[in-house]
Amino acid sequence: MAYSKWVRNFQQFLKGKLPEVLEVDDVKEFLTYLAVEQKVAASSQNQAFNALLFFFRHILGKEFGKVEGVVRAKRKPYIPVVLSRSEIDLIIGKLRYPYNLVVKILYGCGLRLAECMNIRINNFNLDASVLTIHDGKGKKDRTVPLPITIMPEINRQFEMVRKIHRQDLKEGTAGVFMFESIEKKYKNAGQEFHWQWFFPAKELTWVSEAGEYRRAHLHDRHVQRAIKSAVNRAQLSKRATAHTLRHSFASHLLQANYDIRTIQELLGHSDVRTTMIYTHTVRSRTLKESKSPLDF
Repeated sequence: MAYSKWVRNFQQFLKGKLPEVLEVDDVKEFLTYLAVEQKVAASSQNQAFNALLFFFRHILGKEFGKVEGVVRAKRKPYIPVVLSRSEIDLIIGKLRYPYNLVVKILYGCGLRLAECMNIRINNFNLDASVLTIHDGKGKKDRTVPLPITIMPEINRQFEMVRKIHRQDLKEGTAGVFMFESIEKKYKNAGQEFHWQWFFPAKELTWVSEAGEYRRAHLHDRHVQRAIKSAVNRAQLSKRATAHTLRHSFASHLLQANYDIRTIQELLGHSDVRTTMIYTHTVRSRTLKESKSPLDF
């Protein structure tokens, strides 16, 4: 069986021994085995293919060219979980600072968790009530409107960050963690206010290589745990995570008759087909009587 052959090769590789000779047919057989017998998802089969590609190139030192005739794992249609507005408010009510504000930003701006955690002070344009997301998924930038209802909370968070920033400067820390490119060009950029994290970590991080303390942003895992705990305490019938808030953002905009292209831009999707999945999360609203646009 193809599977046993791959296991033997991996065991030999771990022991520092040369693996058996592997050919293109072995790759085809193994990928087909994953789809037919193991019934893995399409993403898992693709991951296996990329791992084999790396193995052939960097371990065996050869290319296996085109792999044709492989049974492909079927990609199942995925309909995301969407929370109602009352359910979201219930979750927020179960959270304490700063996690309640994190959830409001995640839902109110439709952000991914990593995008939210990486927000810095200079991402905000408070006068225009706009938030700019730099280097989102696919290294793309986009702007999203800030929820007007939480502007007082955002301003209070700014003051909180100012206090933490002053304390860090007073204690002589090296500031916040920075991009390597900016760090090389501006050595003290991490100590400037506009580069501070909007959601800073409570504790400083010791960087042994540089012999200095730096401040990171709030850890993703802490937010995930807080949301999970709030969902459990709210006793929701749905499995909700941080990303569910982004799905809810898109679905509620669609429900409010925002056009799909606008939602695509706000989410930062490259392809509108990715955004179209949200048409399955809300009830369609159609006009019973057709009219000419001249009569609108």
